[in-house]
Amino acid sequence: MQKFNLPTIPLAERIRPKVLDDIKGQDKILGKGRPIRQMIETDTLSSFILWGPPGTGKTTIAKLISEYSNADFHQINAVSSGVRDIRAIFEIAKENNLANKRTILFIDEIHRFNKAQQDALLNSVESGLIILIGATTENPSFEVIPALRSRVRIFVLNDLGKEDLTAILEYALKNDELLSRLSIKEIDYDFLIYLSGGDARSLLNIFEASVIQELGNEEIKITKEVLENAVQKKNIIYDKAGEEHYNIISAFIKSIRGSDPDAALYWMARMLDGGEDPLFIARRMIVLAAEDIGNASVNGLVLAEAAFSAVDKIGMPEARIVLAQCATYLASCPKSNAAYMGIEKAFQDVRNNELYPVPLHLRNAPTKLMKDLSYGKEYKYAHEFQNHFVEENYFPVEMKGKQYYFPTENGQEKNLKDRLKFLWKKLKKYE
Repeated sequence: MQKFNLPTIPLAERIRPKVLDDIKGQDKILGKGRPIRQMIETDTLSSFILWGPPGTGKTTIAKLISEYSNADFHQINAVSSGVRDIRAIFEIAKENNLANKRTILFIDEIHRFNKAQQDALLNSVESGLIILIGATTENPSFEVIPALRSRVRIFVLNDLGKEDLTAILEYALKNDELLSRLSIKEIDYDFLIYLSGGDARSLLNIFEASVIQELGNEEIKITKEVLENAVQKKNIIYDKAGEEHYNIISAFIKSIRGSDPDAALYWMARMLDGGEDPLFIARRMIVLAAEDIGNASVNGLVLAEAAFSAVDKIGMPEARIVLAQCATYLASCPKSNAAYMGIEKAFQDVRNNELYPVPLHLRNAPTKLMKDLSYGKEYKYAHEFQNHFVEENYFPVEMKGKQYYFPTENGQEKNLKDRLKFLWKKLKKYE
């Protein structure tokens, strides 16, 4: 059996692209005539932030800039660096400026900087003392302060598709010092790409671990079983404090609103497997039950509240069953947002129009003085009339006849609508 001296540097680092054309899947910003490529080729860099999923090429682009540019390049990671490190680089930048040399500061994971740390960058970026290149997996709208966003351009990196990831692996097989010497008979590309979650770095690391695991065999076959043994668990891209949190809960809510229980279960599984708080999911379903189902199925809110209580009591993993029951029930319910739309319209009138006094007949009269002032006078007590209904205006006089609630034809709300029609017909008899 042939022996190998295993490299100490990870595969993803060993085959990091050395030229722009080797970066896969980012033609939108790196193709011929595209903005970042033009800045690099003409050495006319300005400050920008690269935003994209893990393993899509953000750090690689920054490293290539350090090779192509004549500027003084400095790299820090926001997790392990602070304002002191930034100020030290500013001092170097001032010296470079005197020598008519530009300074590039690359901050990886820039979303990890707090507001004060990001504030420290503002003057130097605006004055051009440094050219800032930031890299983030989180939406800059949430994680980068507005003042800094206004001073930089933001470039979005694409998710890597199957073709991109396959090309990256094929490149590694041909060019890596270890892999190029091996005879690998079989690779389950589909399952490897699935396990990577679209992250090229993860894909290469999983593949390398699988190959090393099989080096003792006469034939190397990277099958599904080998990959599963090497990685144990799929790489789930989910940051419960970042943009993916908002993206997936949005997809979950919209799936229930759109009456698709299967999609709702899929997005719920993504959240739970990514470590989301099950009470957060339950809480969102309570809001949805009132907003999107409402009186079309009044049990929706009851079940959502019961589900929240049950999840709080039993916790995971059993809570997933309760959440699944609630989500599939809500998705299958008839829908109505009439109550939600009604209160929003009422808010508009309250906030934008004149606020009229409460009519005297609707006022309470707990004292003799109030009674003498006609508080409550001529109020008609509905229970004293047939069908517990009586003609009465409960609005200010100036708003008589106003309507906010328009019941739909769905589920139990249809019965409410029929009831209102019946009462309206009775009201017409009094006119």
